[in-house]
This record gives sequence, C-alpha cells and structure tokens, in this order.
Amino acid sequence: MAPAFIKEHAGKSVFVRQPGTPAEVEAAWRASAVCPVGAVEAPAGWEIPERLFPQHLGDATYRLGFNAKSSYGSHSYFALCDGQRFMVDAPRWNAALVDWLTDMGGLNHILLTHRDDVADAKIYAGHFGARVWIHEADAASAPFATDIMRGNAPDGPAPSIKVLFVPGHTAGSVMYLMNERTLFTGDSLAWDSNAVTLRAYKEYCWFDWKLQLASLGQLRNHEFSRIFAGHGESIDLTTIEMQEALSRLLETLTK
Repeated sequence: MAPAFIKEHAGKSVFVRQPGTPAEVEAAWRASAVCPVGAVEAPAGWEIPERLFPQHLGDATYRLGFNAKSSYGSHSYFALCDGQRFMVDAPRWNAALVDWLTDMGGLNHILLTHRDDVADAKIYAGHFGARVWIHEADAASAPFATDIMRGNAPDGPAPSIKVLFVPGHTAGSVMYLMNERTLFTGDSLAWDSNAVTLRAYKEYCWFDWKLQLASLGQLRNHEFSRIFAGHGESIDLTTIEMQEALSRLLETLTK
C-alpha cells in the first residue's frame, strides 16, 4: 500500500520512516485500513479521511480495501468490463462498500483466483445475485460457486476477459486478463519495488513450485502491462517492460 516507506524486514512489514507528504499520509491510512490484524496505529490527533476505499486505480478498476483476515489479508478488486461489473476475489462484508457497489450498479460476477481468497464472496453474491467463478481444482473452497471452470483453457465470463490457468500456488489457481492489458494475478505473481522487478513466493506455494514456475513461463504468450496482485505490490508498466521483468524473474528462479 505504501512501498515508499513501508518495507519488508525480517519477515515483517515495518515503517522505515514516517509519511512526509499529504499523499503519503493518505497511503499510510490505507495501509492501516487494510491491515487484517489492526497492527498500524496513527499518531494521536490525526483524523482518518472519509473515504479511503474503494481506491480508483485507473481504467475503471478499483482496489476494494476491507481486507479479510480469513483471506490472509489479500487484496480484492472491482472492475467494469463489457458493460458488466466484476469483483476479483472478495473482501470482508462491509455495509459502506455494499452501498458503493449499489451506486455503481451492483455486481454481476465474482471472479475467484484460487481457494485462499474467498472471504465473504458468498454473502456478496447472495446480496447482489452475482455469479461466482472458480476453477474446479479449487472449487471445494467455494461450494456456492455457480460457474466451475474446467481444464487448461477455461471459458471466461465476458468476451474481453481471458482466464489463464496457472496451477502451482494452488492446484486451481487462475489469473484474469482483462482487455489485453490488466492482469489480476491472485497470489501467483506480484511486484517488488525493492528489487524493481516481478516476484513470486516460493515460501507461500501450497501445491507445486515447479508447476508454478512453468505457469509463469506461459505468461510470455500474453500481452499485459498492469498487474494487480492479491499479496504484494501491483504495478503499471509498458508491455515491453513487463515482459522484460517477467524474463528476469524466470531467469532468477530457474537458476
């Protein structure tokens, strides 16, 4: 949420300095809001901004906030595409977020990237009458899902959304490529501002690391310039820069 002054150190997230500008203060408040265990505290007298989330990320895409402890604090997103409204992974239930989604026209689909980041998807789906998508290999975590994606090349929920089957982190991990630009990566791929490159998490691979690397290698066959991750940082690059970063990651991990 605030990589300029919140860094990873010894397996923990720490403030390496205090926020120094109004934009950094707002980023710090967002970090406080998404922390699933409430570990971030503001100095006495600081007032929280009225609306930190949803956070507009451009291209009709939003970070929803309200990260759920049941989803290990993962991020979830909302996007408009092909005239429909999509939630990618789910936050915890929040009345203010429900009001915002209602103002946006409701929710047509909930796209789950894998079994870990389901959170309160069932409640949101029931409230809005949304369809819920998950791959068959992870479907046991969402028995309420309406659309079970099968095989290595599952059909997507809309013409401009391509489902990429990327097993490894879990047996049924998928990514959603929207408008041949924005890739929702779940827990399989993220950005690392310290190393200034893409990152994958071997220590948090629950199924098969070699298979996850093979899945990431298949991303070379697709063009995208933005990634939005469930864990870790997100990034907006050019298509060429993204492919170069992907190549560097794979070269490092396969040595």
